[in-house]
Amino acid sequence: MIDSKGSPSLTSQRNEFFLPPDLSYLNCAFMSPMSRRVENAGLSGLRSRRNPHEIHSTDFFDSSDSVRRGFAQLIGATTAIQISIGPSVSYAVATAAKNIQAVRGDEILLLGEQFPSHVYTWRRLTEEVGARLVVVPRPNENSEQGRKWNERILNAINPQTVAVCLPVIHWTDGTLFDIELIAERARDVGAFIIIDGTQSVGALPFDIGRVKPDVLICAGYKWLMGPYGIALTFWSERFQDGIPIEENWITRRGSENFAALVEYADDYQAGAIRFDVGERSNFVSIPMMREALTLIEEWQPARIQNYCRMITEHAVKEIRNLGYLIEDDKRRAHHLFGIRAPEGRSLAGLPEMLFARKISVSVRGSSIRVAPNVYNNVKDLDRLVDTLRTYSLKKAR
Repeated sequence: MIDSKGSPSLTSQRNEFFLPPDLSYLNCAFMSPMSRRVENAGLSGLRSRRNPHEIHSTDFFDSSDSVRRGFAQLIGATTAIQISIGPSVSYAVATAAKNIQAVRGDEILLLGEQFPSHVYTWRRLTEEVGARLVVVPRPNENSEQGRKWNERILNAINPQTVAVCLPVIHWTDGTLFDIELIAERARDVGAFIIIDGTQSVGALPFDIGRVKPDVLICAGYKWLMGPYGIALTFWSERFQDGIPIEENWITRRGSENFAALVEYADDYQAGAIRFDVGERSNFVSIPMMREALTLIEEWQPARIQNYCRMITEHAVKEIRNLGYLIEDDKRRAHHLFGIRAPEGRSLAGLPEMLFARKISVSVRGSSIRVAPNVYNNVKDLDRLVDTLRTYSLKKAR
């Protein structure tokens, strides 16, 4: 079968994973299951520590640079030195905040129900300098919610806006934001554009050249299918002279020469490498991340997105027919969507019923969050629909 761009369509990749046969794991937005190849890469890296005399100075650099190249290729960055390797999204957000010169009267724009790793950092910054945190809430409407939310964001950006911080899709329900248009509006007023791609990059195509963000941050353990404890971040030229939140030896120019490390250098390595976390050359997690990026390159985000659309489209129609609310198809992602109860009803007891039937999803905000990936198939979604139908009948009695 061929997709709309002429590439062979994906089929289920469940054999690449260790998932139990009786489990419908619809929860990649929580954490990706580990693939066999990524696990093997981690085990090989772990075994390499048995004999440290076989670890060479180049091993501290080459594998990390391979991860940079893989991520740069995935997002369309022109050079790998624009990529930093950190431990988390919050680490990169803190680095960005350290380098944005907000002053009293400036505004930093966030979304309602945004992931807390963004909220806490920007809340502290605005309190410290006397700036204002502007939170654009979700429209309290059942129809055209996504369109109206995007309009609110665009209308909230003004000459006082110093930074616009938002995800590609909302982490609770997959609402899709028009980041190209929002980024263009932010550029018009000179604001920094900081995008969290954690819940999208890897399963949804992203093009740095089209969006032109100043920062794109992605945790590695969700849709990038890598290990926990790594986040990859793209930095634009606006941060080329930035100050990192820690000073470590490996980010300094000439650090490849171990014998000369006591000849302390003030200059950093080129590009965004200055923002790397200390001990970034983890001999277990870096090989895992590298292998995970290779998998994503093979499967391709556009094909992953199309596969998720194919296995979910019938289920989404059935779920809506049962009276549940799901964002309009044009305003949401296909790899992550939220199920909400109609007004006047609740979802009390539903998570427990899903768990009992070995259907793994998450409750985020007011949504049951469903997040399939390449290891799922139509039967997994059919089980979800059947459980929702049973739940609805039970509630009707």
